[in-house]
Amino acid sequence: MSSQPAQARTPGAKRAGPGEYLFDLARVNHIKGGPDYSSVQGGVVEGDRMIVALMRMPAGTGAVAHSHPNEQWIYILEGTFRAKIGDSEIVAKPGSVVYVPSNVIHSAEATADADVVFFTVKDASHSLHGTKAA
Repeated sequence: MSSQPAQARTPGAKRAGPGEYLFDLARVNHIKGGPDYSSVQGGVVEGDRMIVALMRMPAGTGAVAHSHPNEQWIYILEGTFRAKIGDSEIVAKPGSVVYVPSNVIHSAEATADADVVFFTVKDASHSLHGTKAA
């Protein structure tokens, strides 16, 4: 049995290895949340069945319409997060939890007044990254 962790599904993400139980998301590799569709960046750690990340979306920027085969939860820590999920538009403030179902096209933006900082969790059936909508 190998003591080496499996390779992360998300390029650049930290993969949890045997005996690793504590992670400082401010210090693990910071990667883009969606290299070709999003301004979001932050620390990402993957386990066998879940991916977690602490991300920052700079004020006035965001993610264009995209989808991913894994569902996602987003907990807003700072700023105002505006999103379109399917046909619904939402505004989420600190303390709010946003749910994005699998394969649903969605987009998001931080309002111009402040960065949005959020903690997100996805199932690990796919990487953190999605696919930009056509």
